[in-house]
Amino acid sequence: MTQVLDGFDPAAGSNPRGSGSATPPVPDEALLDGLNPRQREAVLYRGQSLLIVAGAGSGKTSVLTRRIAGLLQTREAWPSQILAITFTNKAAAEMRDRVGALIGREAAEGMWISTFHSACVRILRREAENFGFTRSFTIYDSADSRALVKRIIKELDADTLGFTVGTVLGKISKAKNELSDVESYARSANFNDPNEAGFVEIFRRYSQALAKANAFDFDDLIAQTVYLFRAFPAVAALYRRRFRHILVDEYQDTNHAQYSLIRELTREVDAATANDLEAENGFTKSRRGPRGEIPGASLTVVGDSDQSIYAFRGADIRNIVEFEHDFPHSKVILLEQNYRSTQNILDAANSVISNNFDRKDKKLFTTIGAGDKIVGFTGYSGHDEAQFVADEIAKLHDGGVAYKDIAVFYRTNAQTRALEEIFIRSALPYRVLGGTKFYERAEIKDAMAYLITVANPADPLALRRVMNVPKRGIGPATEAALQSFADSNALTLRDALSSAGELGLGPKVTGAILELAGILDEATATASLDQVRPAGPADVLITLLQRTHFVEALRNTGDPQDEARAENVEELISVTKEFQKNNPNGTLLDFLTEVSLVAAADELDDSSGTVSLMTLHTAKGLEYEAVFLTGVEEGLLPHQMSAGEIGGPAEERRLFYVGITRARRKLYLSLAMTRAQFGEIGVAMPSRYLQEIPAELIDWKQSPGDATSRGGTQPRALNARREGGFNFRDSVGQLPPAPREKREWTSAVTNRVRDNGELTLAVGDRIRHADFGDGRVTAVTGVVPKAVAEVQFDNAGRKRLLIKIAPIEKL
Repeated sequence: MTQVLDGFDPAAGSNPRGSGSATPPVPDEALLDGLNPRQREAVLYRGQSLLIVAGAGSGKTSVLTRRIAGLLQTREAWPSQILAITFTNKAAAEMRDRVGALIGREAAEGMWISTFHSACVRILRREAENFGFTRSFTIYDSADSRALVKRIIKELDADTLGFTVGTVLGKISKAKNELSDVESYARSANFNDPNEAGFVEIFRRYSQALAKANAFDFDDLIAQTVYLFRAFPAVAALYRRRFRHILVDEYQDTNHAQYSLIRELTREVDAATANDLEAENGFTKSRRGPRGEIPGASLTVVGDSDQSIYAFRGADIRNIVEFEHDFPHSKVILLEQNYRSTQNILDAANSVISNNFDRKDKKLFTTIGAGDKIVGFTGYSGHDEAQFVADEIAKLHDGGVAYKDIAVFYRTNAQTRALEEIFIRSALPYRVLGGTKFYERAEIKDAMAYLITVANPADPLALRRVMNVPKRGIGPATEAALQSFADSNALTLRDALSSAGELGLGPKVTGAILELAGILDEATATASLDQVRPAGPADVLITLLQRTHFVEALRNTGDPQDEARAENVEELISVTKEFQKNNPNGTLLDFLTEVSLVAAADELDDSSGTVSLMTLHTAKGLEYEAVFLTGVEEGLLPHQMSAGEIGGPAEERRLFYVGITRARRKLYLSLAMTRAQFGEIGVAMPSRYLQEIPAELIDWKQSPGDATSRGGTQPRALNARREGGFNFRDSVGQLPPAPREKREWTSAVTNRVRDNGELTLAVGDRIRHADFGDGRVTAVTGVVPKAVAEVQFDNAGRKRLLIKIAPIEKL
């Protein structure tokens, strides 16, 4: 029997007021207030499929939320009939809050606004028992998957064939995102190739281990839901009947599995299946089509092919480019008015992206005004470029721009070295987005593994992680003996713990194993869903930490780092308590699900007073008052690896476009003439994309001194106007020559630092800097070791220096 959805209104498939009528009711004018004509059209359109092509900064979130609010306000749909998909939990929460603010939280209660993964987890928790899993399945994160694949490679000695954990997982992920399980992959594999045969065996063992552990990895969540719908038509029909309005944000970033999920959810339900479903569950008869079928859900997708930059994650730009082919008679609405950037910035973006083909042509415009010109800078080296960035940031900050409103973008993480060295030396507060996240810290993963093995006793991976944490004398040999006993007796590893007395181990280790088994069994019993009131995650975690002396073991080492780790674990306790406070009926399983679905981007925080450094891929979806786009060079942007990929240079151009359109008021483009790569200094050439920006939009700067590329007589800055009207564009696309062996630069910026100990400076002091020469101190702030000096150099201008490490001497 098909399971009735929790909280599902049996009449939800019926015809709410207004749906299906020739002229659907119009929402209150207050809901449409402030929308431009295109936005208003997108909110009000009613049809089977709608593509909203939303340019950068065009207010797509406002359109989506008001479209949902309009459907609810006019009662064209019940909340339970709406499924809205976003790519991050943060975006989902924002959308949910905004809809609630528009029409009231109670009126919006019951909607599914979530990520693809979150929606699929909800479905699988209800339906997994249809295909051999239980509702308490574990979700393996990337570290769990890596540990499992590492063990399989070791068992098979597959590293001798060149297999690595990263390459194997990447290939498995790609297969799953293309809806290819191990069996379908094997059917097209070449088993005469040892590497191909080896991969299939690893993939098979990986899949078997997941199934045995009652676990899914992240790619499984979507793929298994698609398989579920295709294998069990009655289950698919239940969700197709429920969701009458499906809205998908960032559609250009969907992969094949996500596209297939949307296709499955928007199919019609044939008359026979619909009749059986409604009769079996006692549902009110729903609105039917001319053949007695339940029509497919209304689909609205929002996206921009010009911002499709995640091909390396499996995103398929064809999903949005070919939308009108996949969903015939679709309405397409272009949102071109930008509410973020100045027109000069938008003109640059429009000019660059127009060089890509196979896209819907659109021209972003704004009513804000032209704004400042883009500032360009060509440095001699990466450190020279970084010094320019640091100096300009100091000027912006002096002019009233907060550090948190400034961002520096780069194509690869390796580019941060020069930036960080110069920023530290220049006493600029900064952060690199993408450091170690809370749930990725070892001590947190250990504590979480305890919770996972309590929630899902069938999972051996979590148990292996904590079997000897804190240390209790259970080493690799003992673990192997337990696993062998489990395999021989068709037991789970967890069950084998309770039979440790039968293994012939020493009394001390046997006692430790049995004690652990007792602790875990008691915790599992208290958290069981069979209990009238199952123990919440905070109660379970506190009990586990106390019984295992987890925190005490960290603190007893006397190591300050272990003290910090203990504090992290205590912070995790606070997280569980907060979860219980916000979810009084929330179970341990609910908590683990929530933690598993936290995406890295969701943890980005713009509230701190620091300059943000990040890759261009990380920058997607963010915006800043001032943006520095660095390393705009051939080999970096476009990246050298894109040259051999189909559509690679076009995707790199989209990445450049995304970077440009993050800037509100000030945009800086910089590059270096030489760049250190793989330990060698090589010549760097300006990116081809710079030629695509009209010369009049960029004010090209130079480094301190008479920086030139033509014998010291002409500016070497790209696009700089030359005497007699010569311009970079007039030279038939010829790139500026490489810098000569003999330097023309009067100021060579390096990454040199010096331990100045307790050196103090006062206003009026004369100093000599290793890079900038002589100068006079004009201000000193802070105290040692964080004292900062502002110095007016005779030739290099004004600089900020962290006195403790600046390469200076007092004259």
